[in-house]
Amino acid sequence: MIFVGSIPALAQDGNNAEGGQGKEKTETGKFARRKAKREWKEKRRKDMSDEKARKEYRKKNTKKTQKRMKRNEKKAKRNNEHKREFFLKRWFMKRK
Repeated sequence: MIFVGSIPALAQDGNNAEGGQGKEKTETGKFARRKAKREWKEKRRKDMSDEKARKEYRKKNTKKTQKRMKRNEKKAKRNNEHKREFFLKRWFMKRK
């Protein structure tokens, strides 16, 4: 009686309600890795194209404008990283 009662429970362990695919766990891992890799490649391609567009935009400007843009970009990066300027530069900077 105990043996007969446990057979249906064991038979249902490996199967889903949809028909049971035992390989589902490994395939989803493989597909998830593929999807993540594809998304990473798309993001990288977009970042590279953005960088290329930025460089092309800079080439259209005059030398004076390019220097000003470069200076402003460095200043913005430093501010975003919460870093101060070099102490000598701060000491001898003109005050407004």
